[in-house]
Amino acid sequence: MVLNPNTGGVYAISVAAELVGTGQQNLRLYERRGLLEPGRTEGGTRRYSEDDLVTLRRIAELLGQGLNLSGIRLVLTLENENQSLRSQLLDRAADPGATPRQTRNKTDATEPR
Repeated sequence: MVLNPNTGGVYAISVAAELVGTGQQNLRLYERRGLLEPGRTEGGTRRYSEDDLVTLRRIAELLGQGLNLSGIRLVLTLENENQSLRSQLLDRAADPGATPRQTRNKTDATEPR
């Protein structure tokens, strides 16, 4: 089985913390506050992916701009929704004959959660 480092967790918490320049406790706090959800091994050990590292770097950037964790959660949520809407628009452009319902159902089926 080959893991995709972008989506599959490959980094332990200590490595992830070092790669993004923060402490392990901060990563645990971000998870408790709902800012990210790293993968877990069968034993429950956190495993961070490249996508998680991108999110952690974005969190650090927003903290540097003065946002608190609640504000950061809102920004991340809005950015994810914006990306989802952009994907829907691209789907529509690729299939102009699709009705809005067909496009929405196709997008909903491919989104994780």
